[in-house]
Amino acid sequence: MALSALDLFSVGIGPSSSHTVGPMRAARTFALALSELDLLDSTRRVHAQLYGSLGATGRGHGSDRAVLLGLQGDEPETVDTDQALLLVDAVRESGRLRLNDTHEIDFDIDTDLELHRRKTLPTHPNGMTFEAFDDSGASLLHRTYYSVGGGFVVDGDAEGSDRVVADETPVAHPFETAAELLAQCRDHGMSIAEVMMANELSWRSEAEVRSQLLTLWSVMRECVENGSTRPEPVLPGRLGVPRRAPRLRVRLREQEAAARVGGAPVRDPLWAMEWVNLYALAVNEENASGGRIVTAPTNGAAGIIPAVLHFYDRFVDGADDDGVVEFLLTAAAVGILFKLRASISGAEVGCQGEVGSACSMAAGGLAAVLGGTPVQVENAAEIGIEHNLGLTCDPVGGLVQIPCIERNAIASVKAINAARLAQHGCGSHKVTLDQAIKTMRDTGADMKSKYKETSRGGLAVNVIEC
Repeated sequence: MALSALDLFSVGIGPSSSHTVGPMRAARTFALALSELDLLDSTRRVHAQLYGSLGATGRGHGSDRAVLLGLQGDEPETVDTDQALLLVDAVRESGRLRLNDTHEIDFDIDTDLELHRRKTLPTHPNGMTFEAFDDSGASLLHRTYYSVGGGFVVDGDAEGSDRVVADETPVAHPFETAAELLAQCRDHGMSIAEVMMANELSWRSEAEVRSQLLTLWSVMRECVENGSTRPEPVLPGRLGVPRRAPRLRVRLREQEAAARVGGAPVRDPLWAMEWVNLYALAVNEENASGGRIVTAPTNGAAGIIPAVLHFYDRFVDGADDDGVVEFLLTAAAVGILFKLRASISGAEVGCQGEVGSACSMAAGGLAAVLGGTPVQVENAAEIGIEHNLGLTCDPVGGLVQIPCIERNAIASVKAINAARLAQHGCGSHKVTLDQAIKTMRDTGADMKSKYKETSRGGLAVNVIEC
């Protein structure tokens, strides 16, 4: 099995890759299937049902909005995020929906889109079904899909390893474990990024890989800018969480300007960490408000890799586009291990699968561009996940805000520290990345479902929402 870095990193919209991006892609796939099977014109009604974690926290995560947008033919990469809410309001008010933006049907949001809070489909907690009916009420098409994390979607026939959405494309240097990855590096005298680039050539040219990775970096930078300049004082949703990124950037720039006048650098010993916090907060506040982000590897953890990559770009001498590409390829290699050997879905293994894997990926990427050997990169990634093991996913009010936004900032700083700790070591360490990933998978299996993106445990029940 093989995964591309450009499968793991993709452009989407907030607030959740598994609850927003995945359902939108699934709904669009169903609508396209109606067209491909010449059933679209015969369709008079569509019934969508969301189960498990999707049903429990779907409204707070925008799953209902995502399904409507997908049925209308929108894609996460290109949908107008500013118009998305208006489109949903229009469907609610008119009671009409345009399948694939071409065929109009009656659609009652309250009855044609059901969220089951206590029912779960087999295979994965993020299950959903779509069914189309004709004039007589006869079923035309019924499909089941699972949103398995990071925006990946599989159909109802997927079982076991199929859920990682890997394909059978032969690659130059195959690996499914960190040990195999290190062996490829050792046997061929290559860095982890070089192994990844060689594998990427199975799908596209080196120029295309580089271009698309730098495009992702551009989206990350734009996301930080948008999240730092939004005029709205609070995030959407009933919690009324205040935005912090815009105010923090103003304060940091004021400090910077004052230092320039005085002719000396800013003397705050935590100056770099303040900027890292800003970058992570900006991305995740943008995600929480339904803006465009890069799944890295999920939306809930989307701020960590951009924050650490911004740290590299701003604070590491000699940072350039080559380093950005190396960082992202290395981070992707680590993410592929989590996707193949465990999970990046909060609904399946808790937040350790989202923030934990992103922290591990960012730590590995930074270690690489700081000059670390493949073994030191593996060590950095291991430190990054080891100290996120057991992390629960218990979003307050079903919104990707508390504790998600701050958690990204904390994990970004942790990733930088993990890279530095690995850099200071000789590469010899007692716990391997493979062992840590297996532990994460086992811990997720043991974790009660109420701590896995259902908002039925932890902070979600111990914090008063209003």
